[in-house]
Amino acid sequence: MKIVGLETIIFGVDDVAACSTFLTDYGLIPVGVTEAGGRFEALDGTAVELAHTDDDSLPASIGNGCMMRKTVMGVADESTIEAIRVELSKDRDVRQLADGSIESTDDSGFVIGFQVTTRREVNIPGEISNVPGSPFQRPVNQLAVNAQAEQIRPRTLSHIVYFVPDPVKAEAFYVERLGFRCTDRFEGVGPFLQPAGTLDHHTHFLIGAPPFMTGVEHFTFHFSGPTEVMQNGSRFIEKGYQAFWGPGRHLFGSNWFWYFNSPFGCHIEMDADMDLHDKNWVARAAEPGADTSQAFLLRYRNKWAPGKDTTANGDYE
Repeated sequence: MKIVGLETIIFGVDDVAACSTFLTDYGLIPVGVTEAGGRFEALDGTAVELAHTDDDSLPASIGNGCMMRKTVMGVADESTIEAIRVELSKDRDVRQLADGSIESTDDSGFVIGFQVTTRREVNIPGEISNVPGSPFQRPVNQLAVNAQAEQIRPRTLSHIVYFVPDPVKAEAFYVERLGFRCTDRFEGVGPFLQPAGTLDHHTHFLIGAPPFMTGVEHFTFHFSGPTEVMQNGSRFIEKGYQAFWGPGRHLFGSNWFWYFNSPFGCHIEMDADMDLHDKNWVARAAEPGADTSQAFLLRYRNKWAPGKDTTANGDYE
C-alpha cells in the first residue's frame, strides 16, 4: 500500500482565534480561515485544519483532553484507497466521504482518513553547507542566512507521535494492515514507523502509555534545514511562545528538533534533515533515555555579542 505520509491533521479547539494565530506565527499559510476555523498549509499543501470543538462535522473526540480529531494520510492512487477500504472493512466500519476519501479508526481508537495525495511539488533548494572537500557547495556569493527573511515557511507535514495503551497492538495494525514498517525502536516504549510510499525515517512514532493518556504527544513539519529551525524557533520564542525541549538533534532519524508548548493539548515541533531509509535498512533498538534520544541538546538564550558586560555570575547579558 503506497501511503505517502501525513496529509492533514484535524483539531477541534475552544479558541479558534488563538490557535489560528499560533499556527500562523509558526509559519503555516492560512487558507480559507474564518472565526469558525480553516486550513493552515505548508509549502506543499499538507496542513493542519481547525474547527471549533462543537462543530458537528468533526469526528468524536477520543477523550482524555485530546484535541486531535483525525489524522489524514495521503496515498499514491485510487487503487491504494480501494485496497485500504477492502482491508479495513474486514473488521471495522469504513466510511466513504463526499470528497472521495475514506475514514475509519485504528486499533487505539484514533480516527484515520485516507485520500489521494494533493501535495504540491516544492522545487526550492534546501540548506547547503560549504564543507571543505565536498562536491556539493553553496554557490559563490550566495549567503547562508537571511536575517531579514519576512517569514520562514515549513515545507511539509513530517510526523505525529501517539500515546497508545498497547504499543504492540498499535504497531501490528499499522504494519500488518497498512504496510508500514519499523525503522527503529525504543525498547519498552514503541516503534518509529514508515509507510511504504516515503523514505522518511518515520511518519508515526508510538509511545506506550496508560489508557488515560491516550492522545497526541506532538506533531511537526519539516523545515529546509537547521538554520531555519534555529531562526524560526528563536522568533517563535520572541513572540512569547514557550520552548519545551531543544534545540538539538535526535539520534533515531537524525532530525534537528525544537519542541514548543502549544494550545492543542500537545507539543509542536520544528524539525529538519531527517534520515531517509529504504527496505535494506535494518531497524535498531535502544533503551530510551537522554543518551539515546539526542546527539546533543542546546539551550536558548537571549542574543549575546562579544564585548558586552558580564553579570555577577559570569554569564553574559
